Amino acid sequence: MSMIRRFPGTLLALAAAAFVSACNDGDAKSDVARPRLEDGRIVFPQGSAQLASFATEPVGESAPQLLRLTGRVVWDENRTVRLFPAFAGRVIHILVRAGDRVKRGETLAVLASPDFGQAQADARRAQSDFALAEKNLGRLRELHAAGVSSRKELITAEADYARAEAELARASGKIKLYGGGSESVDQNLALASPIDGVVVERNINPGQELRTDLQLSNSPAMFVITDPSRLWVQLDAAESQLASLKRGQTVTLRSSAWPEEGFAATIETISDFIDPASRTVKVRGSVVNRDRKLKGEMFVTAELQDKSRADLQVPEKALVLAGGNYYVFVEETPGRYARVEVKVDAVREGVASVASGVDLGQKVVIEGNLFLHRLYRQLSGGAPA
Repeated sequence: MSMIRRFPGTLLALAAAAFVSACNDGDAKSDVARPRLEDGRIVFPQGSAQLASFATEPVGESAPQLLRLTGRVVWDENRTVRLFPAFAGRVIHILVRAGDRVKRGETLAVLASPDFGQAQADARRAQSDFALAEKNLGRLRELHAAGVSSRKELITAEADYARAEAELARASGKIKLYGGGSESVDQNLALASPIDGVVVERNINPGQELRTDLQLSNSPAMFVITDPSRLWVQLDAAESQLASLKRGQTVTLRSSAWPEEGFAATIETISDFIDPASRTVKVRGSVVNRDRKLKGEMFVTAELQDKSRADLQVPEKALVLAGGNYYVFVEETPGRYARVEVKVDAVREGVASVASGVDLGQKVVIEGNLFLHRLYRQLSGGAPA
């Protein structure tokens, strides 16, 4: 790289040589205005006329790279339930359709279930046994108080009462768990929604026979209910992109359905496992979807600015090539300049990408740097160029 061609400061360089020569032959008055080398830095006296010849520019950085990750939108599993039958039975009523909004406790369908009827009968029997045990215990307490019954009979009655009470709690709790009561044995199992939300899937038909092993056989749930106002997004990240991702980071989702619109999502988890087939890592984020434009299983692309890969940049004219190395002069304070070696990665359109040597925001000399280079050599006793 020809420094004379790129730097119009040749005349300044000649002036520097003449200036230093004059300093060597000057009197005591010129010694006061002479620049000096201090700790490897060129220091000019305050108010020196040479300072007007210098111009500086701060070290900048390149625009962050745009990373793209492919993925799909899925239901937020923290806001989603999948209903499977707790008892075998036949579908006799279906009260909702896909797309319906439901409230917690609202009945979705009714099954005719002999197994549920058996549970109802067990609860009724437990009620009767408890009532009998309670009555028997009361009677024996009266007899024991009158001295008619023995202590052993009373203890036995108390034990029978405790067992009946526990069985009633178990049988009634089982019925209540599935929304039924023990008042009658009708074998009708009402399937109720456990959350407020929207029915996004309905996979049963009238008259269909259901078994309790549907979940084990990977069969679809009878109903899927979720809150679609908040969704998850599952992204695939390449190994080379992992260093640019972190929890809490914001990404912009784009979909072919809404090409002009971006949706802000937040990264929540980054998997510790690399898929051996695709060599990608699963990244999960969440996105607010109040207007419900995003749909479950919709393909999306996540975009984010990768600031970790931004390069430091200096103007090409700030570089001085000497001895096969590149240097810049950093203005530490007005009138104080440090010669710093830099590692240059590339030079494009008058801008040099620098890998090391300077920090963002430092001021580098872009006019008068060749003058400083010649002056540095002379003040340091002819250091190699």
